[in-house]
Amino acid sequence: MKSQTARATGDREAAGRHASGWNLVAWALLIVRFTQGWIFWGGGSRRFIYDPAKLDPHAASWMANKLQTAIPGALFGLGSVLTYLLHHFSLLYGALVFFSAVELVFGVFLIVGFMTRLSALVTIGLSIALMLLFGWQGATCIDEWTMASATLAMGLALFLGGASAGSVDGWLLRRSPALERKTWFQWLGSGAWPEARLKRWSLAGTLVAGLFIVLTYNYYRGSVFSAFHGGPTSPSRHALTLSQGRLLENGAVSFRVAVTAGTAAEPAHIIRIRLRGPEGKIIERWNSQTLAHLSPERIRNGFAYNRFLPGFIGLVARVGAVATLTLPPVQSHLAWVPGSYRLDLRTVSGARYLLPLSSP
Repeated sequence: MKSQTARATGDREAAGRHASGWNLVAWALLIVRFTQGWIFWGGGSRRFIYDPAKLDPHAASWMANKLQTAIPGALFGLGSVLTYLLHHFSLLYGALVFFSAVELVFGVFLIVGFMTRLSALVTIGLSIALMLLFGWQGATCIDEWTMASATLAMGLALFLGGASAGSVDGWLLRRSPALERKTWFQWLGSGAWPEARLKRWSLAGTLVAGLFIVLTYNYYRGSVFSAFHGGPTSPSRHALTLSQGRLLENGAVSFRVAVTAGTAAEPAHIIRIRLRGPEGKIIERWNSQTLAHLSPERIRNGFAYNRFLPGFIGLVARVGAVATLTLPPVQSHLAWVPGSYRLDLRTVSGARYLLPLSSP
């Protein structure tokens, strides 16, 4: 009888130490939980409360403009998903409102410590999505990669540790101690985990998240398995892609142009376009003033958001913009002779792009 009493006493003491350890972990993670919650609450609250123009399709800060800038460097075919959304307004608007609402709600849940593990899982998912979409961006350093990596790691720590102290989950546990033994609360709330489970999930989470962080860094910047580089899609230097060049019977020139790299903070500028004939001789010129006054009817944009537009010194466009341009003939009675023609395009940064043209 005495041995049974001693065992029971030992079990209670061990359980007490286990619970005390979980409380200490929760207190240590309090600032992490608050910061993670505030980051995501801040993202949602800006769009719903403090800067609602971000959800206004007619405003310059409309979120679709930001989303479009992710297309050139988005991973795993997500650029095609974004393109589809941007061409279907109802789906686009619904997705932006839903994403913002998820940020807002689960950010608040983390701040107050309610359903902490579920909320942490949601922020992990958001961090992964942001990494795959925007991780390549950052003009001086890969800012979006840094943010996504940090929030992914914080979300994982909160999923493992829960929030049994200084939280709504802790208050619920004190009111209903039986919740501690409920499987759903252990996985979605903040119930204490057995030591073996914690170690197993901690090692697995560190391995998976660590590989994801290191491999995306190597892809975007190298410095792990390769030398440092500017990334497959440069986040600092604008790049254009030209295609579908054609000479038209009326003397005009048509071609497709897309801004496929560069900082989202500033637009690219096309300041000069020349047409070179069969012997490389320049036979047509469109200077910065000509381009700055190009008729809107001659600019057929592929998206309603980031677009090619006449600017102060030529044509301007932000990252992700795509358009078919039709340049009117400068010379009258221009006749095409057999041979090869090339379009010679210059940007304000000095970059030069050549495009072969097909005859009419």
